[in-house]
Amino acid sequence: MLTEIKSAVVGTGFIGLAHVEALRRLGVDVIGVVGSSPERAAEKARESNLPRIYQSLDECVTDPSVDVVHIASPNHAHHSQALAVLEAGKHLVCEKPLGVNSIETEELVGAATAGGVVNAVCFNIRFYPLVHQMAALVSQGKIGEPHFVHGEYLQDWLLEETDWNWRLEAEKAGALRAVADIGSHWLDLARFVTGRRVTEVMAELHTFVPTRTHPSGPVESFATVTVDTDLVTEEMTSDDAASIMLRFEDGTRGQVTVSQVAAGHKNRVQLEVDGSESALRWKSEDPDALWIGHRGRPNEIMAREPGAMAEEASTLANLPAGHVEGFADTFRALFSQVYEDVAAGAPSDQPAYPTFADGHDAVCVTEAVAASSDSGAWVSVNR
Repeated sequence: MLTEIKSAVVGTGFIGLAHVEALRRLGVDVIGVVGSSPERAAEKARESNLPRIYQSLDECVTDPSVDVVHIASPNHAHHSQALAVLEAGKHLVCEKPLGVNSIETEELVGAATAGGVVNAVCFNIRFYPLVHQMAALVSQGKIGEPHFVHGEYLQDWLLEETDWNWRLEAEKAGALRAVADIGSHWLDLARFVTGRRVTEVMAELHTFVPTRTHPSGPVESFATVTVDTDLVTEEMTSDDAASIMLRFEDGTRGQVTVSQVAAGHKNRVQLEVDGSESALRWKSEDPDALWIGHRGRPNEIMAREPGAMAEEASTLANLPAGHVEGFADTFRALFSQVYEDVAAGAPSDQPAYPTFADGHDAVCVTEAVAASSDSGAWVSVNR
């Protein structure tokens, strides 16, 4: 039973708290958290009713009562923290990107496989029920052969030069920012819905805000920066936005626009798959509606209605039709599948959730994106 499983969460920021809340909704006992410092973790614990504060990651992973660890810390820490968890024999859920490069992610795939533990990467966006419905319709051949996959992931929270977060620090986030942070989600969606891997990319990265002025201390994701007497000005090198063309393994083509400086877009994800017979389009701003396009007859809007969807989609729906399920619900849906394997004691033969192998694949694609932007040419994905 899930109520007998005990977990701990590393990271007490926006996403770490989303993990805690989703686990509690599932009935999983979250027995502790690890923060960037015990003092900062204690402060967040008071604000958000968090459980025990571990003084360090080592104290957490050596606690025999912890069955599963969730890593929701800055990107640069994922590799070392994940290795520590795996060496302790714990099941592991890690935020994306799994590592800052494919060398790190390949090592983690090997370590997780060797340890026989449940391993998952938090590509939660694919766990909107109608995204699973899209994947079911494509796999059933309902739109014919996919020809073109296109869409966007747009935000505006880093539009102004005073906007700041650790994701803008290359030593913490890695060389890529918008592509690694949100573009990886879209790329995972495209792979999941079509069932096809990206093999080649042609990309251009854009840095539209060349310098930023920010407080000397940490700023939480999506937080508004207040006036600070101790400000720092820095030159920016990471990508604010990207334009990416894609070639998939069966000849399907694609294109995606990624931006964290698109005014008015708080968190817009859109994916369309155009097939030889029909088309499908889903967007996060209206997550309970799936557009189905036709030629020669009226288009359709399919609502999220559990009884009318494919089984793999309806099992993710937690609320009746007409009661919108949103971002927070995707974590619950993802973790529900992960924890089925945790309860069984090992990963299933074909996990229903994104594994470390999926996380490694995503990093391989984003590395090809960076190489393509540098060279100005098509680049093959090196797996």
